[in-house]
Amino acid sequence: MNNKSNFNVRDERNLTMLVDFYELTMGNGYFAKGLKDKIAYFDMFFRRIPDEGGYCIMAGVDQLIDYLSTLKFTDDDITYLREKNIFSAEFLEYLKDFKFTCDVWAVPEGNPVFPNEPLVTVRGPVIQAQFLETMILLTINHQTLIATKANRICRAAEGRPVMEFGSRRAQGYDGAIYGARAAIIGGCSSTACTLSDRMFNIPAVGTMAHSWVQLYDTEYEAFKAWAEIYPDDCVLLIDTYNVIKSGVPNAIKVFDEILKPLGKRPRGIRIDSGDITYLTKKCRKMLDDAGYEDCNIVISNSLDEHIIKDVLDQGACINSFGVGERLITAKSEPVFGGVYKLVALDNEDEIIPKIKISENDEKITNPGFKKIIRIFDKTSHKALADLITLRDEIINENEPLVIFDPIHTWKRKKIKNFYTKELQVEIFKKGECVYKSPSVLEIKEFSKIETEKLWPEVLRFENPHTYYVDLSQNLWSLKHSLLHKYTNSYEV
Repeated sequence: MNNKSNFNVRDERNLTMLVDFYELTMGNGYFAKGLKDKIAYFDMFFRRIPDEGGYCIMAGVDQLIDYLSTLKFTDDDITYLREKNIFSAEFLEYLKDFKFTCDVWAVPEGNPVFPNEPLVTVRGPVIQAQFLETMILLTINHQTLIATKANRICRAAEGRPVMEFGSRRAQGYDGAIYGARAAIIGGCSSTACTLSDRMFNIPAVGTMAHSWVQLYDTEYEAFKAWAEIYPDDCVLLIDTYNVIKSGVPNAIKVFDEILKPLGKRPRGIRIDSGDITYLTKKCRKMLDDAGYEDCNIVISNSLDEHIIKDVLDQGACINSFGVGERLITAKSEPVFGGVYKLVALDNEDEIIPKIKISENDEKITNPGFKKIIRIFDKTSHKALADLITLRDEIINENEPLVIFDPIHTWKRKKIKNFYTKELQVEIFKKGECVYKSPSVLEIKEFSKIETEKLWPEVLRFENPHTYYVDLSQNLWSLKHSLLHKYTNSYEV
């Protein structure tokens, strides 16, 4: 289970007020109109996969749990709001005595997820459920984005370890800390971020910078000093001056003179610039000829999944990668467009579905209190499709199941010999946490297993197959009855 240390970056700060201001003004309005206890349902979902990929990797739930478990308005918070002169005294008194009481469901971290699926569902007093919007989106959007990018990069590496090297280029402190966490979930083997290791028990790694080499009069002296200090874990950075003419020869000399007499073998060399394919081929031959066939070649140089795939296709001799800015910032597409929408209200024990209508089809919401069913083939155990249903629907696994495209409804498929799995789990019940997060490394392993259940056509980088996310007949009918109701209730 969760093996992270007692240290937590949130110990010294209260994030309750990290909200959009309208969540407070609406809260004041709900309170003024006697609606604060009205039970509402909200869904967090996204509409499009970054980088035109085939899937995303869910991440950030543990940090969402941290936030929801510590919601509290301080005296300073109340003073600040009072000085705005727009909030009622009764509303401020409510915030002063605030107690979180919502039910929350979420897709566990590491699961592959797809557009329009409710990743997080909140049920509770509307004044509370509305207030959670910013932090749910901020937390899940960021880590899911980075975990997804990391997964793409790791798949491009074809089983070679990928180290996350991006802290210095991240978008702020939390971008580095939680980005490293998400990168591990996505498949990275380790991180350069020491604080993330301390917080989450994920492996932190690092050797030397060019400054170490420059500090000495010669490259050889720098390598010799490093090997003397770290004979069991000697990785040398060889591109400070000239990789082929200086770096590799000096590295081999140090391996011969310092490590070999101690009975030690070098761990590797690292190249941080230049023509990766050409240099790694030359280095591999020089190392092999010197008897160091087991010396790894590590590459780090503004890498992403496309560069990694290209150099490997060209025959580059690489054992592992260090990936920085293009991973930690998801540089190719740095925004994950998750949204948080009201989907239902309770009215005397009856759930009243709500819908948001738009001229843009993808922005029309799916109404009601829902769940996600993943459908697997019993023979291959591959995921066939996801089905979004109303919460009380039951899928009979002993009968054929017909699914259909929610837009092009004539596109139908009958599924036999299948089994199902509900994706969401309850993480809060009446404001109390009822879920214990696995460790980050356990989530990483879970994600690897679940991702391998997707067909290769969904995993490919170029023109991936669109994974089916369909609506049950009941949900589809409900959605279209509401569309008909509201589009016919006014004159055009």
